[in-house]
Formats: sequence, C-alpha cells, structure tokens
Amino acid sequence: MTPDHTEPQPPAIKILLVDDHAVVRRGLRAFIDIEPGMEVLGEAEDGAQALALLRERHTLGEPLPDVVLMDLVMPRLPGVEAAGQIMSLLPDIKIVILTSFGEVERVHAALAAGAAGYLLKDAEPEEVASAIRAAAAGEVHLDPGVARELTRRMTAPHIGLSSLTPREKQILALVAEGHGNREIARRLSISERTARTHVSNVLSKLQLSSRTQAALFAISQGVTPLSG
Repeated sequence: MTPDHTEPQPPAIKILLVDDHAVVRRGLRAFIDIEPGMEVLGEAEDGAQALALLRERHTLGEPLPDVVLMDLVMPRLPGVEAAGQIMSLLPDIKIVILTSFGEVERVHAALAAGAAGYLLKDAEPEEVASAIRAAAAGEVHLDPGVARELTRRMTAPHIGLSSLTPREKQILALVAEGHGNREIARRLSISERTARTHVSNVLSKLQLSSRTQAALFAISQGVTPLSG
C-alpha cells in the first residue's frame, strides 16, 4: 500500500462576529462559511455580549476565537471600549475592526487599544479573508484609504526615526508592509526571536503600542510606500 503523504491541514481560523446589525452578521457568516480554512465560532450583537461570551468560554475552557471581527459603532459597549477590554482579558485574540470612512478618529482609538487591523464595511470578500488571515498570523492589515487619512491626523512620536538603527529602520519598513516576525526573520536571515526583539525595540523607541501604529508611522514618514 502506498503511504499517504498528504500534508495535515492547519486548524481552521475561528472567528467571532460582532455587529449590531443582524443582516451584516448574516452576510459575513455566509461568506466565511464557504471560505476554506475559516469557521464562525459565534456571533454577538454588541461589545457587551461579545465580552460576556468570551468570558464564559474562557471560564469553561471552551475553544476561543482566533479573530474577532467587530463593528466600531454599537449600543451598550462600543467597539473601541470592547477592543480594550477583550485585549486586557485575552491578549492572544486578534481584533479586526469594521468601520466606515467617516469613523477615522475611532479607528485610531481602536488601534491604540490593540486592534490588529481594520476594514471598511464595503470591502470585497477577498479583502475580508485577507484581513482575517493576516490578523491570525500576527500581521497587520490596513485599508489603504483609511491608512492615508490616519497618517494625516496622526501625532508623530516625540522621538523620531533618528533614534532607530539602520537595522531597526529595516524592521520598521517590513512591519509597515504587514509582515509578521517569522517573515521578517526569513527576509533578514535572522532568528524569529531576534526579529521579535527588534520589533519590540522599535515600538519602545518610537513610543508606540502596536505594530499597526508602527506601520502607520512608517507610512506617514515615507519609510515605505503604502502597498495594496
């Protein structure tokens, strides 16, 4: 009998949908249900319900989502506050924000709270899938239009690019292109642990709290052109 050399499939990316409009959740679920390597773990109609669901699953030891796809504007507990509380409770969960172009200020606040990226509500299904996969892999997803608007409004850190070494500027450019630590390590022929340390040093020197903020800063400073 010929041995089976089929590669084992990676586990599906588990997703929690959070939006106060049932029709939006239904549309997202319909798309995700037919997307390979993804599954909807649950739904919530606002941030408070999402937080309660996650707390219950965490307490009972049930599977948790890898990615939370969450609207910004919701009753009871809006997206910015919900993102902060989720990140505080379960920091390994990645949050992708759903937004409209007019909500740029809230997007900035959500990124500061720890969100991994954001999508416009009229994004194509392929972009939704890309954002979910990027977040699950620890990478950054920026909608180009919102990114440009954010960089115009962004307050630059007190310490600028001059504080970075040439290697750290390379790291910053790669972060801005959306690469995770593994891909940065491969491209620069360094260990993943070293890449992680470099990224941490860059964030510390620039007084930034997330990779997404670093990517926006890099774009605003012309470190790398905005891709996509």
